[in-house]
Amino acid sequence: MKTISVIGLNLACTDYEGAVEWILDQASHPKTAVAVEAANTHVAAMYRHESDFRDSMDRFDLVVPDGMPLVWSMNLQLEEESRLSERVYGPTLMLETVQATSNRPEYRHFLLGGKESTLEKLRDFFERDHPGVEIAGVYSPPFGQWPDDENERIFAEITKSGANLIWVGLGCPKQEHWIAENKHRLPPGVYFGIGAAFAFHAGEVSQAPAFIQRNGLEWAYRIAAEPRRLFKRYLVHNSLFLWYSLRDHIRED
Repeated sequence: MKTISVIGLNLACTDYEGAVEWILDQASHPKTAVAVEAANTHVAAMYRHESDFRDSMDRFDLVVPDGMPLVWSMNLQLEEESRLSERVYGPTLMLETVQATSNRPEYRHFLLGGKESTLEKLRDFFERDHPGVEIAGVYSPPFGQWPDDENERIFAEITKSGANLIWVGLGCPKQEHWIAENKHRLPPGVYFGIGAAFAFHAGEVSQAPAFIQRNGLEWAYRIAAEPRRLFKRYLVHNSLFLWYSLRDHIRED
């Protein structure tokens, strides 16, 4: 799959259909763990700015453009006929993948992360809105510092479930570091760093309206909804993204 570098992060030139096709192909006969990330400007800025996060993301196999600013940056480097018309939004990618596996027993899903109550709401959501989808297992790890044997417990739960599509909602950057650091030991399957998708689909956090998302302003909606938690993150990383983008553009000129 063709990739385009945006402030150093290689992003796949794909849409939902192409991403889901690639994911299901990888999950159909997995021999190793494969890592997928839906990257927004926050992820891209961290990749450029933080060497440890860059090391983790370099172990991912597919990184799709979750944010519209990333799509706009990619399109500046693409021929008109190849330009992307939309982003590959992580929560929607999750739904598209889930829907594509309905009544296909060879695909089994595992939900890792979040509170037990969130996971129960997610399971209910998928059973109600996506019948025929196999949720093979869920696991809520402890908050804070994990016990020394926690990873082994998680690996055993995933293996026991037979899942080949594993959704990891530990929050960014914890989920990316965890997938990368354990990739060589994880049970075979496709692992997704999925961020806030669990809370969205469980109905615990509202998503921005479509017109806000299309115009690249979801960050403003999220800040308004959760200012204390998200203001610093978006202020710092959106500024870094703009700074690195401008600096790279000046260098190219």
